[in-house]
Amino acid sequence: MTNPPLTNDPQSTTPGTNDSDSVALEDRVRASVEGGIPSTIADLSDLVRIPSVSWAAFDAEEVAESAKAVAALLEGTGAFDEVRIVRAPIGDGPELGQPAILATRAARNGRPTVLLYAHHDVQPQGRDEDWETSPFEPTVRGDRLYGRGAADDKAGVMAHVASVRALLEAHGDDFDLGLAVFIEGEEESGSRSFANFLELHRDALAADVIVVADSDNWDLDTPALTVGLRGNVTFRLTVRTLGHASHSGMFGGAVPDAMLAMIRLLSTLHAPDGSVGVDGLTEHDGETPAYDEDQLRHEAALLDGVTPVGSGTILSRIWSKPSITVTGIDAPSVANASNTLSPSVCVRVSARIAPGQAASDAYLALERHLRDNAPFGAHIEIDDVDTGDPFLVDTSGWAVAEAKRAMADAWGAEPVEMGVGGSIPFIADLVRVFPGAQILVTGVEDPDSRAHSPNESLHLGVFKRAVLTEALLLSRLDRRSAE
Repeated sequence: MTNPPLTNDPQSTTPGTNDSDSVALEDRVRASVEGGIPSTIADLSDLVRIPSVSWAAFDAEEVAESAKAVAALLEGTGAFDEVRIVRAPIGDGPELGQPAILATRAARNGRPTVLLYAHHDVQPQGRDEDWETSPFEPTVRGDRLYGRGAADDKAGVMAHVASVRALLEAHGDDFDLGLAVFIEGEEESGSRSFANFLELHRDALAADVIVVADSDNWDLDTPALTVGLRGNVTFRLTVRTLGHASHSGMFGGAVPDAMLAMIRLLSTLHAPDGSVGVDGLTEHDGETPAYDEDQLRHEAALLDGVTPVGSGTILSRIWSKPSITVTGIDAPSVANASNTLSPSVCVRVSARIAPGQAASDAYLALERHLRDNAPFGAHIEIDDVDTGDPFLVDTSGWAVAEAKRAMADAWGAEPVEMGVGGSIPFIADLVRVFPGAQILVTGVEDPDSRAHSPNESLHLGVFKRAVLTEALLLSRLDRRSAE
């Protein structure tokens, strides 16, 4: 995925740099962003203090409190006709998803409508002792703000809030751009009500351009537009070999325990070089920019002597090929280990799927492989399956050109088109429901943000440039006719 030379979109109605009114307007946008950064960081810090973990085992009231705080921030801009906290059903049942925020402002005088997406829920913090600061007490150290959700994705929420504030301050209340803001409350727990939410609020969410602020930048000095995302397949795998635990001394050597069977089965998922060895999982043929092993070692914290896995360019392994990871295991702990043969072992498997393959097809390939390779006749069960399709962005539209130009102007550097090894499965739902919308996947993170990990942080310089990018983009789209 190479980065073509930046060119201005010939269809854009944005005035050129020789237009004094345009220059003055954009100077006001820049001044507004700069002047608003202290209050924006303060508001972000307040959001970080709310432990809005959306997983079922955590307090749902914290997610509700976070939703109220975000709604208050959007109402406080004065830009919207309506701001609501809403919930949608999960599947066909009565259970409702976590609270989301929906804010709308109708377009006027033929201007386009922009949908701004982010999420206010966060990952669990993990073990507090792995954090250098308290995970839900935002702490500034140097150029970074530390805390769970400081980057992923409460910074995305505040990028939207701050850019709307700047738009309103620079243009006054007479701007004509249509706005819809959707701040989800369950992205980190699978977006289980997302599809129903889109269907229930299709008219309110309809837009010409969708900005998803939930991705990365190339580095601290270089912005990026994400144009490729892997899909995902996750499931629980249980292996059983015995009706009950048996004495390891009495029967070991003749009876296969479940741990042995699980280890043997999991080892079949990879080739000797660590690349995925499952027939039926495909790869995407795409170009990648330069990225060497030293950079990988630094960004991934690879220990000395540990070698990378896979084949091909490093970025092709991350962006364009599948991966399989065991992310959790239920088995006797070391502290409680007894001399017994385990009758069953359960693991959580997370597979990332290359762009171009349907997640449903990938799951069938994985299921077939596991059933065909179960050792010693072990019984296997697969349940709690979750899938999300990969995504490739159409970069030919005018919105991509406008976004790149805004990035270049805000950062003072040419943006990179990049893939991401992670997944944002709901983008496929956005494409399905709004096929005519142009989708921009932007981000406030950098390679050191450590999203989902202990010591998650946001680089404040990157954040300010991300806010300025979005504010310039919105300001320019306010002077463009909808197509």
